[in-house]
Amino acid sequence: MEDILFMKAAIAQAEKAGQLGEVPIGAVIVHENEIIATGHNLRETTEETLSHAELYAIEAANEKIGSWRLENCTLYVTLEPCPMCAGAIVQSRIKRVVYGAPDPKAGCAGSLLNLLQDERFNHQVEVTRGVMEAECSALLKDFFRELRKGKKKDKDESTL
Repeated sequence: MEDILFMKAAIAQAEKAGQLGEVPIGAVIVHENEIIATGHNLRETTEETLSHAELYAIEAANEKIGSWRLENCTLYVTLEPCPMCAGAIVQSRIKRVVYGAPDPKAGCAGSLLNLLQDERFNHQVEVTRGVMEAECSALLKDFFRELRKGKKKDKDESTL
């Protein structure tokens, strides 16, 4: 039940990103049953490669806790983390990751690779997959459908 509650908060962050024209991905970090940090994608807004939801949430959690170690924290994110974010999760020592939609093209929590549970690293992360998967997937599908419609409309108008 808690996973659903916190995933809803991550979805709210994803919706903020979508309203800005960003890929709708959101994240929250929970410590002792309390949301201590949030983040959503801002890559288009900032024009910066590193502007992923998870990285913003990790940075905010570091500031809140006053440490780079997030050992007793859980990260909730609407889309399975990419390689960059998975690396940051391992480095920050986050205990658990809960994600909604799998990412077969870039997911590094089990879909493409599993960096979060690779025993060659000095830290492994507990992973819970598919929490509110349908809702998280729908956010992305709807966003990209609208994006394609906009591009098609622009193309059609430019040929007039």
